[in-house]
Amino acid sequence: MAAKRTITTMREQVYQILRDNICRGVYAPGTRLQEQDLAESLDVSRSPVREALRQLAADGLLLEIPNKGVYVKEFTEKDIGEIFDLRVLLESYAIYHSAGHLTSARRDRLLRLLGEMEDLFRKGDLEAYTATDEKLHEEIVQLGDNSLVNDTYDRVRSMNQQFRILSLMDAQRFRESLDEHREIVHALLTGDPARADEVNRTHLELARKTIVRGMQAGKEKE
Repeated sequence: MAAKRTITTMREQVYQILRDNICRGVYAPGTRLQEQDLAESLDVSRSPVREALRQLAADGLLLEIPNKGVYVKEFTEKDIGEIFDLRVLLESYAIYHSAGHLTSARRDRLLRLLGEMEDLFRKGDLEAYTATDEKLHEEIVQLGDNSLVNDTYDRVRSMNQQFRILSLMDAQRFRESLDEHREIVHALLTGDPARADEVNRTHLELARKTIVRGMQAGKEKE
């Protein structure tokens, strides 16, 4: 697994802060993000903010409307379906190409992440659990050893990150998710990619359905 690149420029720092705030829901869907306000709140000039906003729009997290401004994207059920369709394709590719890349270090990372998820589940720490869930799926994608797949998945991951907690708000779904991850990791480590892929596809479909139900419930409350 390639080492993560150190953030060195102001633009990168601003980008990461804004991206994290979008994904954590600090800026709600539909919120207008204004350069001057963001620059003042971050104590930076407008230039790195402008560049970061452009990158976030290219990532699919923001929507630029001519003569109106930049807004946090409001995802539709169709968007969610497309995101999960692409996740299935990318994660399935990685699972079926994992055999030659399952080094002892990668095996250890899979088991460590699974152990962290089990501990966080026992503590009921949903937010930390979802963050580790994300890391586990990233680790699985890395097993495909394909840089283009990794780059594409990173963009999909950004768009999906806002909805991870929604997919686990139901207590039963939270428990089922842990069981599914256990089975996926076990199948990978025992050399059964077909089973790992089958469980992962079911896992992603259940997550998609739960997210859509959560979105629908949110609209009904408005």
